[in-house]
Formats: sequence, C-alpha cells, structure tokens
Amino acid sequence: MALRIKVSRTLLTAIVLSLSAVYANALELKPYKDDLFAYPATLSSSDNGAHMVIDYREMRDINARDEVPEKRVHAQYTDTGVRKVQQDLMLKTDAGDVRHVAVGKTEGAAIIVLYLHGQGGSRKQGVDDFTFGGNFNRIKNLMAANGGLYLSPDFTDFGDTGTAQVAALIDHYAEKSPGAKIFVACGSMGGSLCWQLAARNDTGRRIDGLLLLGSLWDESFLASPAFRRHVPVFFGQGSKDPVFPVEKQEAFFRSIIAKSKAYPYPTRFVRFETGTHGTPIRMTDWRDTLNWMLSVGKQAARRRPTVPAAASSAGATARFRSRAPAVRRSRRSPSDRPHSG
Repeated sequence: MALRIKVSRTLLTAIVLSLSAVYANALELKPYKDDLFAYPATLSSSDNGAHMVIDYREMRDINARDEVPEKRVHAQYTDTGVRKVQQDLMLKTDAGDVRHVAVGKTEGAAIIVLYLHGQGGSRKQGVDDFTFGGNFNRIKNLMAANGGLYLSPDFTDFGDTGTAQVAALIDHYAEKSPGAKIFVACGSMGGSLCWQLAARNDTGRRIDGLLLLGSLWDESFLASPAFRRHVPVFFGQGSKDPVFPVEKQEAFFRSIIAKSKAYPYPTRFVRFETGTHGTPIRMTDWRDTLNWMLSVGKQAARRRPTVPAAASSAGATARFRSRAPAVRRSRRSPSDRPHSG
C-alpha cells in the first residue's frame, strides 16, 4: 500500500511538472491595466521595426501620472492586493546569503522574472508599489495573475560574487519550477550582472530573455552562450541619459543585429525621447516586452544551435573586462529625473 502511494505521488508530481512546461510554452501574459501602461506615440521606427523612438514627456509621464512626483503614483495605476502573495525570504548559497522578495508561485511557476537593481538600490526597490509610475506593481500583478514568480534580490556587488549569488537564486527557483521561462531585467549598473549571467555556462544556457533598462553595454556578450542561443534582448534607454549615452547603447544594439547572420537576432530597442536615466524603469511596457520574448523564444527554440561547453563558468566570467566603464554615481537608486542619476 505504501509503495502504491509513493508511486502515485511520483506520477502526480511528473504530471504537474509536465503540465507546467506545456503551459509555459503556450503562455501569453493576460492584460493588466494595458491602457495605463501602453507606450505613448511612436515618433519613428527603424531596423525593420526593431528600433522605436517613443514620445516621452516629463510633465505628462511624471507630473500628471504621479500624485507626488517620483514618490507616489495615482491610485488607479496600482493594486496592492498582490502583497498577499509577496514574501521576504533568504536563500543560503555557497556565494553567501541572498535576501530577496518573492511575489507569486515559488513552486510550479510558468514564468520567472527577476529584477536586478542598480548602484545604491536594494531588493526593496523592485517591489515598491508606488515609485516609477507604479511599474513595479504592474510586473508583480502580471506575475501573480499568470501563474508566475517575480524576484527582486539583494546581492553583494556587481562583480563575480554578486553574479554567483544571482545565479544560485536562479538555479534554486528553476529547480522548483522546471518548466518556467526565465527572464532577467537589469536596471542601470545591474546590467553588469545581466551580461555576466549571459556569459556563464549555467545561466547562459538557462535564461530566456534579458531586459536592459537604462543600462550599459558589453561586447563580450557576442561570444556568450546566451548569444549563441539567440536569447532575446530588450533595450530601454532615455535619449538624455547622463550615465550611459544612448548613442553607445544603440551602436551596441546594432552590433548584435550585424553579428547574427544566419537569421535576424531577436532584439528590440525602445528609445524614450527626452527621457533620462530612470525613464526606462518607469516607462517600459512589461507585458508587451515579455509577450514578445515568449513569442520569439518559441520560434528560436525550433532552430537554436547547440552551445558547446568549452569554457567553464569562471572562465566565461573572466572575459568580462571590456564592458562599459564603471561610472561613479550617487548612492541613490536611479530616478526619473537627470539630477538624481
């Protein structure tokens, strides 16, 4: 009898995991306040539609949208009921303890999204319901409503240790949700971690998309496992970003397209005209971007090349010495306005 129960439980677990994988492959995120978070007018587009220039206006997109500019968005942009499925947790890893906030399903999730903060930030930035125009509240609600998991972690630094901590966090939750698609969004200096994760042989083979929000470039991405797998990459950048010049990020975006000769690389660039350093965190349309990645990810999987396991993860990380130069900034997190970085 005990053996029969054990076999039944094993079979049930296998069925649940199988259904989770099928659901993830067919997943399209349901609408959530799309009318409030859709992009304003498109001023122009190029690169066969992969590059868009969006009309951004501070008076409309900050002052009119926020009850208290930069500190509290108007109530219609948020739903704080999602806090019922939000937990502040700690994971012990070989690279150190990783404090993180988890929103949604910590097991059996169909999709996992991580947000990695920039200089002076913390795990709390990525779950603040009211700053950045309520955009973090939106991604929390999108994950909760679609059987997903959203993670906002702390990490020691933007180098090897921080990368190892985030990689361990991804590994932990990927094992609990083996069918989940995994996307990593990086704000400002957090982009350093995005590129290092892409270079590792574990996370570079596991992640399904990267979102660079007001962030930096790294040419060694073009030799990474993630690049060879044609992992979708999204860039959101303000045209007046004083930290990472938009022209250099646009040049890097186009170098990705040029490097991929077999078929078009899945990458998008959204330039927020007159926007500054924190503008992409406020204005990026999470649902539009993730649904695009889910769609092109399925197409790429059909023709994805095999990635040779030549270099170790440590060796891959060591290649990241030609990234955009580190910038000394205020200890505050990115803000929407230029004076705050």
